[in-house]
Amino acid sequence: MIAAARGAMHGNIHGNIHGNIHGILVLDKPAGMTSATAVDHVRRTLGISRAGHGGTLDPIATGVLPICLGAGTKLAQFLLAEDKAYLAEGVLGIETDTLDRTGRVVAERPGAAVSREALAEALAAHLGEQTQIPPMYSAIKQGGVRLYDRARAGEEVERAPRPIRIDRLELLAFEPPRFRIAVACSKGTYVRSLIADLGTAVAAGAHLAELRRIRSGRFCIEQAVTLDRLGEAELVPPEHALDLERVTVPRALVAPVLSGVQLPAATWDTITGRFQILDEDCRLLAVAHTEAGRTVYDRVFPELVGRGSGALGA
Repeated sequence: MIAAARGAMHGNIHGNIHGNIHGILVLDKPAGMTSATAVDHVRRTLGISRAGHGGTLDPIATGVLPICLGAGTKLAQFLLAEDKAYLAEGVLGIETDTLDRTGRVVAERPGAAVSREALAEALAAHLGEQTQIPPMYSAIKQGGVRLYDRARAGEEVERAPRPIRIDRLELLAFEPPRFRIAVACSKGTYVRSLIADLGTAVAAGAHLAELRRIRSGRFCIEQAVTLDRLGEAELVPPEHALDLERVTVPRALVAPVLSGVQLPAATWDTITGRFQILDEDCRLLAVAHTEAGRTVYDRVFPELVGRGSGALGA
């Protein structure tokens, strides 16, 4: 029999970082640092060769940055697709070319004239499914060149709107020309662009002054550690990193799964969408989905079946 259970498991899901080199470290990224630099810092400090992140934060932003370690790097593509939540502060009346405080001022208008009611209406109008044009200063590639490189070269290129979803957009504070909002949104949402769009909606313009990510997928700011506290960090095991349905397979199927054997989709009963395959010891074997009556393995994790309890970086 194959047992299925929904995403979250109860109890302590964290393993001590010094006893497991495969998993996710939840970092509270400081301002002024790129996500790639933060990953390098973690890699050097902990003596780990394989590390990456699960969702870029702009240099001015702080907050939740999932750092994938060891076999956890195979989860990065799935973490990128998770929903996010932010606290953001905008300034009305000033527009910049980067849409945030680091950019060159390109327009100024009287932002103090905007009323709370007008801003609240603009927030309500930006809820739900919609499209958003990515900013020129972004890492998206167009014609093989990142948009921010084109922007720095003085180019302005047409960008196709992208589908996004905003589930929460709440006004937390309003002291003109500054305002503070809470945002819960889908992947690919640029809060800089959202702030600029809100400024346009109230006919004042606006730019992003502060941004803090408080949630990324299953990871929240309460779990995050700062760079100077990496030694105190707890590692989230790979089997607890994704909010996907779980399937436990008997020992007889462990080797076939790890070998990528194309098992019939009926093996997974009525499961739809992407799911996780675990062994009877709750170790992650694979992330998979079904397609045309067959099992498609998105990622397999043979490293986790043989993992031990050696020191981090050993």
